[in-house]
Amino acid sequence: MNKELETKLQNLPSKPGIYQFFDQKENIIYVGKAKNLKNRVRSYFHSSVDNPKTLIMIKKVVDLQLIVTDSEVEALVLENNLIKELKPRYNILLKDDKTFPYIRITNEPYPRIFTTRQLIKDGSKYFGPYTDVKSLKKSLRMINQIFKIRSCKLNINQESIDQRKFKVCLDFHIKKCDGPCEGLISEEKYNAMVDQAAKLLRGKTDQLISELSEEMMIESTSLNFEKAAELRDKIDQLKVYSEKQKIVTTDALDRDIISIANEDSDVACTILNIRSGKLVGKKNFKLSTNMESALPQLYSSALRFYYNEYVDIPKEIIVEVTPADEEAISLWLCKKSERKIKFVVPKIQSEPKALLEMCKKNAVLHLKDIQLQKMKKEGNTPYILSALKRDLRLKNIPKKIECFDISNIQGSDTVASMVVFVDGKPKKSLYRRFIIKTVDGPNDFASMQEVIQRRYQRVWDEKEPLADLVMVDGGKGQLSSAVEILNDIGFENYEIIGLAKRLEEVFFPGISEAQTIPKTSSSLKLLQAVRDEAHRFAITFHRERRDKRTLTTELLEIKGIGKKIAEKLLTDFNSIEEIRTANMEKLAASVGAAKAKLVFEHYNA
Repeated sequence: MNKELETKLQNLPSKPGIYQFFDQKENIIYVGKAKNLKNRVRSYFHSSVDNPKTLIMIKKVVDLQLIVTDSEVEALVLENNLIKELKPRYNILLKDDKTFPYIRITNEPYPRIFTTRQLIKDGSKYFGPYTDVKSLKKSLRMINQIFKIRSCKLNINQESIDQRKFKVCLDFHIKKCDGPCEGLISEEKYNAMVDQAAKLLRGKTDQLISELSEEMMIESTSLNFEKAAELRDKIDQLKVYSEKQKIVTTDALDRDIISIANEDSDVACTILNIRSGKLVGKKNFKLSTNMESALPQLYSSALRFYYNEYVDIPKEIIVEVTPADEEAISLWLCKKSERKIKFVVPKIQSEPKALLEMCKKNAVLHLKDIQLQKMKKEGNTPYILSALKRDLRLKNIPKKIECFDISNIQGSDTVASMVVFVDGKPKKSLYRRFIIKTVDGPNDFASMQEVIQRRYQRVWDEKEPLADLVMVDGGKGQLSSAVEILNDIGFENYEIIGLAKRLEEVFFPGISEAQTIPKTSSSLKLLQAVRDEAHRFAITFHRERRDKRTLTTELLEIKGIGKKIAEKLLTDFNSIEEIRTANMEKLAASVGAAKAKLVFEHYNA
């Protein structure tokens, strides 16, 4: 740490604001917000920080700048704007290849409704963002079917109408437009229709149906049957549209359900929009972070990205965990919506809990889709192997992994297993089982040395290629035993790790301290799957040997039956129960009439 940075850290103010970290090239690599700048910024430079990615970032920090604000809410807004503008490397960022589309209602005497990707602050209303273009087109199509909104780009106002500047087009003649260009519909009535279209976009379908029903009754009472019939047709269309919307709650409240699924640097966020108890929309976002972030931090970033000034904010937002900076975000949302907003974390099984679980499944599916797209970009190499190469800092993609496990009970019938994973999937034809021959008693280190010696001496003698990654089930001791043998055989530049069960710690040769992989990482899940498969395979073999030994002992108690006959019987009949219930003919077919008589009489005396 340079002296200038050290001086700044000693003179930090105890006020709310934002901080910016700069690297050697004077690039902003991180922007953060704090209720107390002094406490928050200093926490990054404490010796207790153990997050590897945070440590990497802090090593690159050579300078910092502060912007003091009057409140934490102001700091939150400023931080959000700076992140969107600067896109610092170590912040959680919204990952979109293009700007999401919105539906725009223009600020004109006779507004237009159309899709746009440019947000112009001219008083227009925006609905979105739409992450699914199909959903956007469906909404626009519904508006065009029900409401006679003009599609032209004419600058229509009272002056142009009075001057008869424009003539009605084909849309008027096919009853797609009410002809505002010639003043055939008043500005008041036209805007009332636009307001109804806005209610449809907000998901207030039932409220809109109720209003149109009242309007239809008024027209019918006034004997204006043609207008009443037109309203009836609108209501029928809206009812069909409403019936397609899934009813998910019985309390008819407005809610947003937000769920996040993350793995490594990829973060998938799914938002379900519930209006009047109906599911009216679903939105997916992709976030990315170069630092390991806890779920509350991810929620904090997702909320700030989603609830921009054009998004409808409901009274209730259901989340998995309380977002970081809950108080500041809550105040910020209340200020934007001009009403009280509350976060709900459902604990017991209920409608909100079920909705959150449904939302989580969608977020997981979205995450899988993100990873699939990554795999396509990276070629045929499974994404999980690329993640493993990165997390273990391997030289090559570990396409072939060999894992060893030792199994015994109090040192008896010690066996070992070797399982092989190719391209992240088990290759059972390459599995091997070993009976430990040179070790007496429970000695996992010596047993591991024997099996590694037997396996890789053969690989060396036959000049076969070594696996991309050798893995032993166990900690520092088992790993050291394996490394010693590989070195003695003559191998160089090999990749080997040990995976301890207790805390899922990874051990590397030459490093005394255990290393950790993020718990959400797909690479850790692969290592666990390989280790568990090796353990299962070893346990199965151990049980077979133990059971066979126990059963053979029981048969040897029969006078006249030796070890070879006992083993022959177990091979042909599989179990003592089958031998016990077999008739003389079956027994004789296996071991001859004389031995069969001894066995039959023993069990049927």
